[in-house]
Parts: sequence; C-alpha cells; structure tokens
Amino acid sequence: MSAIDCVGRTVLITGAGSGLGRSMAIALAEAGAEIVAAVRRPETGVEVVDEIVAAGGKAIWVECDVREQDQIKNAVAKTVEHFGKLDVMISNATSPASALQGELDVLDDGVWEQLAATNLRASFWFAKAAFPHLKAAGGTLILLTSGRGIEAAGIQPEYGATKAGVRAFAKSLAAEWGPQGVTVNCLSPAGITPAYEAVFEQLPEWAATIRETVPLGRVGDPMKDIAPVMVFLASTAAQFITGQTITATGGRTMLL
Repeated sequence: MSAIDCVGRTVLITGAGSGLGRSMAIALAEAGAEIVAAVRRPETGVEVVDEIVAAGGKAIWVECDVREQDQIKNAVAKTVEHFGKLDVMISNATSPASALQGELDVLDDGVWEQLAATNLRASFWFAKAAFPHLKAAGGTLILLTSGRGIEAAGIQPEYGATKAGVRAFAKSLAAEWGPQGVTVNCLSPAGITPAYEAVFEQLPEWAATIRETVPLGRVGDPMKDIAPVMVFLASTAAQFITGQTITATGGRTMLL
C-alpha cells in the first residue's frame, strides 16, 4: 500500500494565511496538492504561497472575505480557471470572535453575527458554489467544526451553536451528495492557534485546565498533529468516508 498523498488534487482552503489553515495548506502542498489559499488579508496569502512555491509546490492565493457571497463565488471560479478543476473544498476560516468567552447575557449581538457569518453562512455559500465542480471531480467538501459544537459549551454558547450547525449541515449534505459521488466530512481539531494563544496568555488557569482534560497531556501542534489528519481527509484514501466528524483532540472528546 502506498503512502497517503494528495498528488494531482486541487484544494481550495479558506483561512489559509494563518493558524491551522496555514499549516494545513502547507501540509497539503507537501503531499502534492495544488493549493488555492483563500485569505482575507492579501499579505498573508502572499506569504503562504511564497513558502509553498519555494518548496517546489503549486499554489496561488485569492482574496476572499468569507462573509461576502460574491467573493466566495470568485474564489471558486478563480480556482477552476487557474487549475482547471476543484477536487477538495475546505471551509476553515473563522472569526476572532471564536475566542471570546462568556455567558449568553454578556456577549453582544455582534458576536453572534460574526460567528454565524464566518462559520455557518460561509459553509453554505461555499458548498453551493463548489458543488458542480466537486461533482465533476468526484471530490470532497471538508468543514471545520469544534468540540464546542459536539459537547456542551457553557462559556461559548454562540460559537458552539454555529459549529454544531456546521456539523449538522455536513451530515445532511453527505446524505444528499453521496449518490452523486461527493463526500462531505467535518474535522474537529484541538490545536494551538493565534486566538488560543492570546486566551492562554490572559487565562493561564484555563490553559492548564484544558491540558488536564486531554489524555495525551497537551494541545495539538497545528503542523504535526492536525494537518496530517486533514491531508488524509483530502486524499483518495478517505474516499469511502462521508458524513463523519473526525476529531483530532488528543483524546479530549473520546466519550462523544
């Protein structure tokens, strides 16, 4: 059996300029994929694409604020225009509001709007725009969810609600698209991101609690622990997996 790779696969990934998205884009390129990095800030797109190309990979970036449907349609169109196809669509981008902690009555309505736009609406719009191309390629849609969307989220109710919605959306699409040869899955990671690093600095006791609840005793490294799981899901090795939520959490969600 050959090693898992993504050779010849064209991947469009949002939020690819930083955090988990950047790590996943680089790992996918190392596995042979052609990358389209959809980013809100052009400078981050330039940086990640330069790194991929310098290492011998193929990549372009496209400016895309996932809160805007026209920019989502453009990102998909640019992918197909440049590489001729779309095999893998990864909806990863989220909002800085994802790191906000607090009970419902202390979180303002703007937090809900940000999270609903970047987590739920963006997933819906990308699915609609990408589907004809994924169907033509026999491809896959991968949405990023969270443990907060699977278990109770007493300190992040709005975030948990949107991520649970993403997971339910993926299951429904898997049932609808399966007969047409398209798979749909979720990845639920527990990896260090810039947002989490900021929270850990402000609330070291919370960081300690998080680590204590992980059987492996640490929060995941984006490149070593999370990105390889995405490479698997994006590869043809996962072609018989659909409607599933794959957790990369160090065992923290083993009872779910």
